[in-house]
Amino acid sequence: MTLLGHFALWAGWLIALWAGVLAFSGKWQRRPELRASLTGAVYAVFGCMVVASLALWYGLVTHDFNIEYVASYTSRTLPEYFVFSAFWAGQKGSLLLWVVVLSLFAAMAQFMTSRRYADLLPWVAGVTMIVAFFFITVMLFSANPFERLAFTPPDGRGLNPQLQNLGMMIHPPMLYLGYISVTIPFAFAIAALMSGKLDAGWIRAIRKWTLLSWLFLSAGVVLGMWWAYVELGWGGYWAWDPVENASILPWLTMTAFLHSVMIQEKRGMLKRWNLMLIIGTFLLTIFGTFITRSGVIASVHSFTQSSVGYYFLAFLVLTGVLSFTLLYTRWDGLKADVELESMVSREAAFLFNNLILVGIAFSVLWGTLFPILSELVQGTKVTVGPPFFNKVNVPLGLALLALTGIGPLIAWRKASINNLKRQFFLPVASGLVVVAVLVVLGMRDLYPLMAIGLAGFVAGTVVQEFYRGSRARHRIHGESHPVAVLRLIGRNRRRYGGYIVHVGILLLFVAFAGYSFRVDKEATLLPGESVDVVSPFGHTYTLTHLGVSQYEYLNRFVSQATVEIEKDGVPIGRLSSEKRQHINSLREFEFQPSTEVGIRYTLQEDLYIVYAGSVEGTEEAVYRFTINPLVVWVWIGGVVLIVGGIITMWPGGYGPVRERRPVQAGYEAELVGSRT
Repeated sequence: MTLLGHFALWAGWLIALWAGVLAFSGKWQRRPELRASLTGAVYAVFGCMVVASLALWYGLVTHDFNIEYVASYTSRTLPEYFVFSAFWAGQKGSLLLWVVVLSLFAAMAQFMTSRRYADLLPWVAGVTMIVAFFFITVMLFSANPFERLAFTPPDGRGLNPQLQNLGMMIHPPMLYLGYISVTIPFAFAIAALMSGKLDAGWIRAIRKWTLLSWLFLSAGVVLGMWWAYVELGWGGYWAWDPVENASILPWLTMTAFLHSVMIQEKRGMLKRWNLMLIIGTFLLTIFGTFITRSGVIASVHSFTQSSVGYYFLAFLVLTGVLSFTLLYTRWDGLKADVELESMVSREAAFLFNNLILVGIAFSVLWGTLFPILSELVQGTKVTVGPPFFNKVNVPLGLALLALTGIGPLIAWRKASINNLKRQFFLPVASGLVVVAVLVVLGMRDLYPLMAIGLAGFVAGTVVQEFYRGSRARHRIHGESHPVAVLRLIGRNRRRYGGYIVHVGILLLFVAFAGYSFRVDKEATLLPGESVDVVSPFGHTYTLTHLGVSQYEYLNRFVSQATVEIEKDGVPIGRLSSEKRQHINSLREFEFQPSTEVGIRYTLQEDLYIVYAGSVEGTEEAVYRFTINPLVVWVWIGGVVLIVGGIITMWPGGYGPVRERRPVQAGYEAELVGSRT
């Protein structure tokens, strides 16, 4: 099977190379048989990658420890469901996952794209096959998943304990799907530049792909936050880690792109900007892969240092130079159809929204790269920590939240004073009421106060838009308001799905604001001893240490500490935290201990318990207790965000966008009976 897998990689490599060279040679333009062969090459590469992936699956399932990758990431004691995630747990397997999904998406793009964009598809095939060729090259010459050992060990090392989490069965694939699917919009953008078809056709061709990419990136980021929260044991979900930053960067630029394409479709503006955004998003996915795989920046999320990083760095630089050079050659053909008429317009609001998103992305990118740049210039690596990112991005994030509510309220082209008064009165009033209530309740922290107040403003915007739409349907069709809301969403999914996404965003901001009031307390307790922790909401938790138990379960030796919980004097249950030592079938300890936290979730606050260890092997336990306000709303906000994205991209719900045509002189229209 390994020989078959290796052969499939070489076959896919040769076919992808041939397809890329043929596409960019242009010889297919007058030869239909060559044009058809490009599509066939895409399907053939997909078939080769499926064969290669099945060969690796076979090695993982059968525990063929003569394969270096299988021996490194599985063991006989590893639970079967984690053997599934071992496919992408290591560098070599994740590269194979990347290219098999990329080839699948490339085949889907060829098969599903409307024939009206057929002239773009050969170029799309060329771009996707060049990217696939690069990834297969990396596997063949630097990270071969089918590399064999000189001997066959009796057992493998097993999976890193931090990856033995159900979230890691979902989070990496989701993030990979987001990264990989960005290649399709990028390929269409390059196809539009190569073919000279610079109208909005390529944007309409990729609408579903851009939404799909954004959806996968959103799910990947939120699931990564959840994994960090439940698995790493530090009590938080976002630490501005370099790999975390790399995951959020393409999400920011893709979000900007999704907003600015509406301006191009509606007003024929921002053509150059949109192409720069989609090219930049693709480059950021490659940058994120470089950061993860090069080892140049230490991160709990990254792979070990290897030569793979140099491949990605070279590909990143070469792709960036060629893409922006191509864009420069088409610069004059990308002039806007109209100019911005007023700074008080929806176009201007979307433009400011884009500038803030790109500004946040730039600050995150700069902070992530600064340790590398400082080492190159000074010889000393200077680490940039959360204070820098928070100082820069919190104000920008608040401005972005404000624009989330402002954009839908302003008219296109130019808003009148009456329009502004009518649209803004209720949302502004709702935001001010929220701020007033918080001040009365004693909140004085500026940024959390602003965040929750602006969330109230955005909520007022969304409620107003849904109410006006449902009221109109109620008046015209006689529908009840709940039915009217559902049909309103169904008839215009793009618009109202976007509003639901905004609800998810405001919930995330409220949760981020609540997290700033977290409470930490450390205690060393003998069995029967208690400690009190007061939450920001005024609740008193009395935590009584019951003892430490030890047992063996599956592939690990567990030390478990348990506490009894009382909330305001009322018993509410028990919570346990664990220290785990993982072992293999030879009864050898393979890893340093990992921690399993105990969490009690409520809508108001989480009680988060970490057992740090025992004193000299006794039952005297060292704990860290944390009260995290509103954390559950991060996960609820993430779900709402994704649901809104699914509604937005769901087929139907709005008619096709027609080409913008200039007004033709020489015609006069008159309503019948309009003369008096």
